[in-house]
Amino acid sequence: MIRLCLLLLAALLGACAHPINISPVSSPVRDESHLINKRVAYVITDEQRNKVVTTNGGGGDNVSYYPYRDIEKAVRDALRAVYKEVFVVKSLSDFKADTSQASLVFTPEISTSSSSSSMLTWPPTQFFINLECVAADANGEVVSKLRISGNGSAEFSEFKNDFGLAGRRASSELANKLVKEILATPALQ
Repeated sequence: MIRLCLLLLAALLGACAHPINISPVSSPVRDESHLINKRVAYVITDEQRNKVVTTNGGGGDNVSYYPYRDIEKAVRDALRAVYKEVFVVKSLSDFKADTSQASLVFTPEISTSSSSSSMLTWPPTQFFINLECVAADANGEVVSKLRISGNGSAEFSEFKNDFGLAGRRASSELANKLVKEILATPALQ
């Protein structure tokens, strides 16, 4: 009977997904003197903001998080590090209906994965974010497609107070890479 209870308890604990936050640890620097004088928008829908994703953690457990809600800060801060004015719209139709048109609109698609080398602790030690971002002009014509990845890692001694640290580091790296990619793309200047 005790053995059966222990097996049932282990199955319940192994089936849970621990919630973490993967918002960036740091943001790209915004230097007012070097900003591109453009007004840009990015699209993240309410459905995307409310999407929960579950990926691998350590010790056979999983972690869950809101990738768009958490990574939105990385996207917004990256755009703010490049452009004078940045705003969000909830859909492309909202953007088209906006009378104060922006010169560019960015539509990000985010995918994530995580893993851990630890058999004893559940927070992920490795985290990966892939961003595919379509940039279109005010008429809806695609001017660029960006593909960027962010990777983060954390060890037990680092994440014992911040269980999403590997993901938060991946978000920070993603934001910095997005800034560099935008600045290296003439069509986005």
